[in-house]
Amino acid sequence: MEENNLKSVIEALIFASEKPITTEQIKKVLDNLDSLSVNKIITELKNDYQAQSRGLRIVEIAGGFQMTTCSDFAPFLKKLFKNRYSDKLSKPALESLAIIAYKQPLTKSEIESLRNVNVDGVMKSLIDKNLIRICGRKKIPGRPFVYGTTREFLEHFGLKSLTDLPKMEDFTVLAQEKEAQVDIEPITQGDLEVKNESGKIA
Repeated sequence: MEENNLKSVIEALIFASEKPITTEQIKKVLDNLDSLSVNKIITELKNDYQAQSRGLRIVEIAGGFQMTTCSDFAPFLKKLFKNRYSDKLSKPALESLAIIAYKQPLTKSEIESLRNVNVDGVMKSLIDKNLIRICGRKKIPGRPFVYGTTREFLEHFGLKSLTDLPKMEDFTVLAQEKEAQVDIEPITQGDLEVKNESGKIA
């Protein structure tokens, strides 16, 4: 297959994938095209979108690649989708999620000792949203569960990995500015990009 056709195929795969598509997944579809070639083509696509000031971007999220809207156009997208229902994290949920993200793995009791409140309801909500998971047991009496974030957490917040988390003080400022409520649309870069009702990027 010619390189231009490969480029178009990879573009289509990234666009059609509901979740960030990995290099390995792309290789399998393209009869094990080598990783270097796949990454080279993706880099070219990313540069093309940026150089042409397109409304879309290709970003690396949670170990894969995903097509999102350009954050420059967020004000227009917010107007378009202003009446759409969106799931939000409450202040308690956001605080608990931040603690888990920065200090994982840790037990529910450790979270409660840091927040000085019961977090049963908050933990259930975060687990239901698949933002946190049980990732083992602590080797102390009672062997309580320890919790950590999920790949979906990275996807929701547009992060490549946990090393991309902002500094704790920046996270606190962001939470205050947003009145401690953050949109968690399933394919956002931050909280700026939105999908339309058909499931494609708007």
